Amino acid sequence: MTHNEHRRDQKIRTGFGLLTITDSRTVDTDESGKIARELVTSEGHTIIAYNLIPNDEDAILEHVKRYADNPEIRVIITSGGTGVGRRDLTARTLEPHFDRRLVGFGELFRRMSFEEIGIPGIYSQAVAGLIGDTVVYCLPGSKNAMRMALSKIILPGIGHLLWEVDR
Repeated sequence: MTHNEHRRDQKIRTGFGLLTITDSRTVDTDESGKIARELVTSEGHTIIAYNLIPNDEDAILEHVKRYADNPEIRVIITSGGTGVGRRDLTARTLEPHFDRRLVGFGELFRRMSFEEIGIPGIYSQAVAGLIGDTVVYCLPGSKNAMRMALSKIILPGIGHLLWEVDR
């Protein structure tokens, strides 16, 4: 397979579910959510669902499972809860529910974060995986992390990833 054949599917358009996990933000103050909505739609994708929920394991799991059960949503992006603090619940709540892990995402995200912000970037627990055929990315709540992950990793490769998942 040539490089061009391998990339033939890069123009796939799909539905996204966005979930901000927060104890303090509102729709008006959710800067990372705003960036996600702008970047996703600017690439021709559709936002099927967008919610802000409290930092609570049951709420996180309930919303992600509901999104994953929606056939219109092929990609879920969570924002917040990927640090190492006691209140950082997202990654450790969702990772056990992944049918398949996408370990390269977290590795690359931390490398790029390190290059951008130094040592604090390696402490991120950002992860990605599949729940059924739905791709789930757990991202930090910072707007810079959201912008970097979407523009440099997720959006450039989502067409190929979904093509592989569907094969």
